[in-house]
Amino acid sequence: MDVDQSREILETALKSAGEVLLEYFGSTHQAVVKESISSVVTEADLASEKVILEILESAPKPFNIITEESGYINNGSSYTWVVDPLDGTSNFVAGLPWFGVIITLCHESEPVQAAMYLPVEEQLYFAESGNGAWKNGVPIRTTNSMKLDEHLIAYSFDFSHEAGKTDAEMIILSSLSTKVRNIRSINSLVDFCYTADGRLGAAVNQTTKIWDIAAPWLIIREAGGMVTDINGQEIDFNLSGDSFDRNYTIVAAGAGIHGELLSILVKNKS
Repeated sequence: MDVDQSREILETALKSAGEVLLEYFGSTHQAVVKESISSVVTEADLASEKVILEILESAPKPFNIITEESGYINNGSSYTWVVDPLDGTSNFVAGLPWFGVIITLCHESEPVQAAMYLPVEEQLYFAESGNGAWKNGVPIRTTNSMKLDEHLIAYSFDFSHEAGKTDAEMIILSSLSTKVRNIRSINSLVDFCYTADGRLGAAVNQTTKIWDIAAPWLIIREAGGMVTDINGQEIDFNLSGDSFDRNYTIVAAGAGIHGELLSILVKNKS
């Protein structure tokens, strides 16, 4: 499979999954709690994933696949699809339109193609390593501002059973609130989409998985932004079968404000 074929498959899978989600959207859903009350799965997640897997595995030489719901499928390839069939499930269950589908293609541990799809808005964000980022085919850029206080930023978080973690994040939020225009917490791919096209200055999240952030990592970088972990280090997307589901932190922002934002986070984190 060449690059053009993988892009076509990627977009087909995204839009097909989006159609499935819209069929379920607005209906009553039975949400099953996973690891915490903030992490749930519905029949829509599973239906979306089923459609995506059918498309990805129909390729002549199927790649490995990592999905949020099914885990790691090893097809013996150096390429791996990383899939979140419904990002923003809690929003979806509540009838809020802030949800979508995320798919990334990685070579070894490096994202090389990535897309995020917002089905309600019919907006598809796509990036290819070294070739830029687009929204519905139009090039996009992160903010070029040098002033953090000119921007709304997204800071999303979930309740944690880890002692002191939620309290520590409240300290960060309190400090950030005095340095930025305002804070939003959509807690889904929407945060990263709006950062990629410059509507938000930045997006921060300390509790994510590879399927949440591999695509934003590539798209925001290709749109001119900077993406690191909360310590300012490069994010290592190790795709081995026994560690793919570990937790990641992410700080994604326009290049001109990433450093200032990071210094506030580092100063105030526990």
